[in-house]
Amino acid sequence: MFERLLLVWLVLLSAAALFWTSMFPGAIDPFATSKPAIPWLIAVTMFAVGVMLPRDEVRQVRERWPSVLFGTAVQYTSMPLLAWGIAQLFPLSLEYQIGIIMVGCVPGAMASNVVTMNARGHTSYSVSLTTCSTMLSPLVVPLVLKLALGKAVTIDVGEVSLSLVLQVVAPVLIGAASIRLFPRWEPLGVRCGPIVANLTILWIIATVVATNRDRLASGSAAVALPLLLLNLLGYLAGWGGGKIYGLPESMRRALAIEVGMQNAGLGTSLALQLFKDQPAATVPTALYTFGCVLTAMLLAQWWSRRPAVEDERGKG
Repeated sequence: MFERLLLVWLVLLSAAALFWTSMFPGAIDPFATSKPAIPWLIAVTMFAVGVMLPRDEVRQVRERWPSVLFGTAVQYTSMPLLAWGIAQLFPLSLEYQIGIIMVGCVPGAMASNVVTMNARGHTSYSVSLTTCSTMLSPLVVPLVLKLALGKAVTIDVGEVSLSLVLQVVAPVLIGAASIRLFPRWEPLGVRCGPIVANLTILWIIATVVATNRDRLASGSAAVALPLLLLNLLGYLAGWGGGKIYGLPESMRRALAIEVGMQNAGLGTSLALQLFKDQPAATVPTALYTFGCVLTAMLLAQWWSRRPAVEDERGKG
């Protein structure tokens, strides 16, 4: 139930963060004061993801590795290229360009698995794609980010890789290992993992909203259309790539959602660490997190009413 109402909780918590100071003047702002904890919140999210990984996930990735690597390649090529092109197309400040490119370079969002299930897509393939893009992120994201940003901004590849290892890869591995070492906790992990992961993601978004209240009011209009374009083209890139590769429709749905939904919460954390002198770079990442959940859920709702072609054939 919590995951199905993710958009509702996202709206409510983000609204609370946006209007907190006007509703409770003089009170401690729990959202803004959480800003230093964002890297830790990302790590908690990824630990929960590791706990939720199916025991046979490694086997499933190994069995379908060509399609998983293909889907991951589609994500790590199409989204950075689209983000770079859109950042050049629109007259945006350097900070907003950095934020949009950051959105395009991060791995897939964890919420994509739930959305894929609601869209009657291939949920196992979606989990494999998210796992692969996440585990490869320390190698791929720094290089893609450096290429996309070019000479406009200096990127320390080693720093980005280390941050991704500490915030993303290590917590996932620790979470997966802990649930296998202590199997009696697995039922609890499966029940609580999604709630913990989604709660921390929602709090990260709310924290970014709170720390960018003034900038959101002035900058949302400037980046809304570029971000929407990036999001929709991402869905098309995933769907088109899957069609070219010959994936069945349920897997094309999973790939489209995976490519279009980016882990912009992680992008926010990286932007805060790498671009301390350009705080507005987090505005696009915060808006994209909200926007991609909205559009993905609308897409999933539409697809949920239309069984995948292979499902219809199976009924026949």
